[in-house]
Amino acid sequence: MDSLNIDFNTTALVIIDLQKGIVGMVSEGQQVVEKTVRLVEYFRKNEGFIAFVNVDYHDGKDNLKPITDNLTTSRGALPEDWAEFVPELEVGSNDYTVTKRQWGAFFGTDLDLQLRRRGINTIVLCGIATNIGVEMTAREAFQHGYNQLFITDAMTTFSKEEHEATCKFIFPRIGRGRTVEELMNE
Repeated sequence: MDSLNIDFNTTALVIIDLQKGIVGMVSEGQQVVEKTVRLVEYFRKNEGFIAFVNVDYHDGKDNLKPITDNLTTSRGALPEDWAEFVPELEVGSNDYTVTKRQWGAFFGTDLDLQLRRRGINTIVLCGIATNIGVEMTAREAFQHGYNQLFITDAMTTFSKEEHEATCKFIFPRIGRGRTVEELMNE
């Protein structure tokens, strides 16, 4: 395994959808939050840039509704606080936050602009769901030319198979995978 040589001046932590209405939807959500808190502390200690990303909708009419083979059931009205970041992350008013309206964190947001203005060329990704928000953001970051590091034990999704497929077949083609321990013990 090659050395990561993390430069906190050019590397950002991008956290996907660790919000009240999503963390509880997956069985390992709380473990992902705990591991991500360690990453947040590590980046803050090293003065690294962090982007906290959530998904929310203006009025529900902006929620994507394509015709698909996967029939999803309506969850009804979302709780008022569903898009708020989980409190364990301690997201403050001075932290950079991104609200997206679809799976990926780049399309329709200023994430790329904010990263480039800071000279960021590498992103460290974690969050929920591995094969949805995290993978879509990773694909977009790849197309924007970012180097990527995927913290695979600080992400999860709805099944072990979905998580493993993304980690085995997609991430190695567009970046490098590591665990929290491997990153922090570099």
